[in-house]
Amino acid sequence: MQSNKLLYLNLKYIEMTTSEKHIEFSQEINELRKQKNAVILAHYYQEPEIQDIADFIGDSLDLSKKAASTDADIIVFAGVHFMAETAKILNPSKKVLLPDMKAGCSLADSCPSNDFEDFIKDNPNYKVVSYINCTAEIKAMSDVICTSSNALKIINSFDKNDKIIFAPDKNLGKFLAKKAKRELKLWDGACTVHQAFSLEKLTLLKAEFPDSKIIAHPESEDQILNEADFIGSTSALLKFVQEDSSSEFIVATEYGIIHQMKLSMPQKTFLACPAIEDNTCACSQCEFMKMNTLEKLYNCLLNESPEITLDEELLERSKKPLNRMMELSV
Repeated sequence: MQSNKLLYLNLKYIEMTTSEKHIEFSQEINELRKQKNAVILAHYYQEPEIQDIADFIGDSLDLSKKAASTDADIIVFAGVHFMAETAKILNPSKKVLLPDMKAGCSLADSCPSNDFEDFIKDNPNYKVVSYINCTAEIKAMSDVICTSSNALKIINSFDKNDKIIFAPDKNLGKFLAKKAKRELKLWDGACTVHQAFSLEKLTLLKAEFPDSKIIAHPESEDQILNEADFIGSTSALLKFVQEDSSSEFIVATEYGIIHQMKLSMPQKTFLACPAIEDNTCACSQCEFMKMNTLEKLYNCLLNESPEITLDEELLERSKKPLNRMMELSV
């Protein structure tokens, strides 16, 4: 029955415009989520049409809280693999779906579990704080997880005499070490999106828009952060542009957040921080985030697949540091 309906819809969509397809998929998704008691969680870096249909939009901390508290039977996570994994860890009794199972994360990939296990063994008596952008295996090796929203609070929760490993993002780690005024043992990982910003192009853009303020995510490199008027998590960047009196902003994080900025403050101008490589939009986009589409979201909800599954032992081990994060984030 479902396969026949899917075939009918696919044939129907061939002659439709992109806008018409979005409307049709949105209507079908709305119908399915009611039938199946499903909730759609979307990260700020998703395509605009996915953000527009989501029940909740947010950064990693916001979405983790929603995943932990939802009463839906099915969680559709429009994000990347580690985010859907996190939702499953926090709510193991729920069915968690990811529209495209290949939607990974360059930062998570930069920290293989076997290598990280050796790193911990080489640094005994260290507490382990892992950024949420990591696999379930890395979470399970950690004492506590953090997001960019609560990372400084998490670091400051440790005694000054505690030695801390921070993984996997070295740029966020450097930023936290500076803000907390303490030494952190950093894993050498990074996000390719936030590594891609061009200081030279940023300088030229700032010269063209001299009244603009530069805002940046702390996963960015020092050379970009040093130019920023404000540094913060994705949700903090959104809040800043809503509250600040400036009318122009250069945004140094993944381009997707600009959709929400424009929706909330249409009278203001938002410019994407240019990337080193030339591309069609001259901005930095996460290829993994953009793998999800409305069609894939519809298909995964219709078929209830692909589904995130984790073995029980890994679920239990990885849940403890996430729960600790939730306790410290109150």
